[in-house]
Amino acid sequence: MIQNPKRYTITAALPYTNGPIHIGHLAGVYVPSDIYARYLRQQNRDVVFICGSDEHGVAIPMKARKEGITPQEVIDKYDGIIRKSFDDFGISFDNYSRTSLPVHYETASAFFRKLYDEGSFIEEVTEQLYDPKAEQFLADRFVIGTCPKCGNEEAYGDQCERCGTSLNATDLINPKSTLSGETPILKSTKHWFLPLDRYEEFLREWILTEHAKDWKPNVLGQVRSWIDDGLKPRAVTRDLDWGIPVPVEGAEGKVLYVWFDAPIGYISSTKEWAQKNGKDWEPYWKDADTKLVHFIGKDNIVFHCIIFPAMLKAEGSFILPDNVPANEFLNLEGNKLSTSKNWAVWLHEYLEDFPGQQDVLRYALTANAPESKDNDFTWKDFQARNNNELVAVFGNFINRVIVLTNKYYDGLVPEPNSYLEVDEKTLAEMRAYPNVISSSVERYRFREALGELMNLARLGNKYLADEEPWKLVKENPERVKTQMFVALQIATALAILSEPFLPYTSAKLKNMLGIHPSPSEVNDWLEVSKDQTILSAGTKIGAAELLFTKIEDDTIQKQIDRLEASKSQNEKAKNSIVEPQRPNVDFDSFSKMDLRVGTILEAEKMPKANKLLILKVDTGIDVRTIVSGIAESFSPEEIIGKQVTVLSNLEPRNLRGVESQGMILMAKDTDGKLVFVNPDTVGVSNGTSIS
Repeated sequence: MIQNPKRYTITAALPYTNGPIHIGHLAGVYVPSDIYARYLRQQNRDVVFICGSDEHGVAIPMKARKEGITPQEVIDKYDGIIRKSFDDFGISFDNYSRTSLPVHYETASAFFRKLYDEGSFIEEVTEQLYDPKAEQFLADRFVIGTCPKCGNEEAYGDQCERCGTSLNATDLINPKSTLSGETPILKSTKHWFLPLDRYEEFLREWILTEHAKDWKPNVLGQVRSWIDDGLKPRAVTRDLDWGIPVPVEGAEGKVLYVWFDAPIGYISSTKEWAQKNGKDWEPYWKDADTKLVHFIGKDNIVFHCIIFPAMLKAEGSFILPDNVPANEFLNLEGNKLSTSKNWAVWLHEYLEDFPGQQDVLRYALTANAPESKDNDFTWKDFQARNNNELVAVFGNFINRVIVLTNKYYDGLVPEPNSYLEVDEKTLAEMRAYPNVISSSVERYRFREALGELMNLARLGNKYLADEEPWKLVKENPERVKTQMFVALQIATALAILSEPFLPYTSAKLKNMLGIHPSPSEVNDWLEVSKDQTILSAGTKIGAAELLFTKIEDDTIQKQIDRLEASKSQNEKAKNSIVEPQRPNVDFDSFSKMDLRVGTILEAEKMPKANKLLILKVDTGIDVRTIVSGIAESFSPEEIIGKQVTVLSNLEPRNLRGVESQGMILMAKDTDGKLVFVNPDTVGVSNGTSIS
């Protein structure tokens, strides 16, 4: 960890331009990174906050095919939607770039070329999946199959979204082309690989030793798992027609792999920012006194903690990230967020449905942030946090203070008289909050920091409720001047300390209080002496305005109804789709299948695999081990003793270290539930052939 850095480079994961931004993206990456950037600026630090659209990779041409437009039209469409959403929501990027810009092409090509010239790559001809019908190699999202780690049957060729494992397309079991639905073949092709195994000891020492105490456990755990499994060379090129051409001879028809190209986008975006502002970009990426922090979701940990650092190490002139505070996933109403199923709260739609309420969503997502585990967003919780916390606590305190000051003193901050013990104690508590909140933010515990901000609002409410100036104003008006002065100091503290978390609220409150402190003035206040204040006696404040408004049940019900409509449409679509007939097979091929009656003798869950059961099955021939992906539908206890249909002569396959010697035949009923394909087995012995 860098102590007292001269400057900060903060990056937020580049969003794919194949769809809009939803609340999962906000909670995982963009709200926490914006809080951190705003906090540092408030400390008068030298900060550059970088992001941009990730406009390469398989997801883009896939979206283009689906929408019947060109990849360029896709990236232009969604870059516009994403950029406007971030602007309207108030994410304070210093630069939001695009990986389709010339500055990025030049930066990424030069980076690759330097590593190529220095012999940092391995050049190999390997067999890759190829779709003869589509006449295309199948990289990444062009292929889907069963994850070899967890058994997820819908894993992609670059990553399993269930277990987070980074994959190669050839790792998948039973792969299928997403272009044609056909089973791909293997075909030889030449690619360049980054030999990650060369950097294994460096990564182990740098992350697992140097950063063992300051990096999040979920990040360290995933990195340790990868390193302990043994790092292997990783392809940095792809056979695609969309992306940055590989800048060497003999690489026609190949582009840079998006996970080599995309993180370099942070560097090219910084270059673009520097060019616009007459600055030198290099200190922000090459000076040892710069603190580099990557904000990402957990599905990007391997790329930002292993692959990109290995790239930077190989290049040799760049600094390494000081921290990668990755968040877990945010679910929606108990289900995983899904773009394809429209199971999401889209940012641009939220801004239309809740105009002027950006901070309410920021608050709800931060208060329920998936910092250490997956969390769930519900509309009812969103409503409760707004009504019971923002309105009833924060807003209520501010409204009472502003209303009473205007009523008693015509909006002029009163001159305090001598302080009683309760005043001194309250002010001392108030002055402790900047350090308390700062401590949480510096450790990337934004949910904890926001909780302390709300505790400051509760302190103000308690002070007014205990002191009751509205009852004392006639009999002891001098005492009330002190009470109101103290309450106004708490309101001012809230205006300043809320800025990283609730920027629109902070700006509105500062206007009401008539204060517009510069960053240096704020920084001075954050390090206040006992008697220093920003809101001085005699300052003219404005009229009271509601910071937050109650959200009614019917407003929330409309959002719930919208999600239910999406769910209903998905169910109809699922039930209406009949899997097309597979290619014909000849009788001789079919007759080779050996189907027999068997009985399940033992069953247990596969460790660290939600879907897999390890079964011991008596086939009449022998007792064999079969791994079956039915754990989400059946418990081990309920299937022991059950007779099943076994494909006994299926070639054995290794699944997570266990050899599976056959297959249990299953089907789905009309409700989509798995059922066993059973013969009429009354009085039928194990081993009986089914014909």
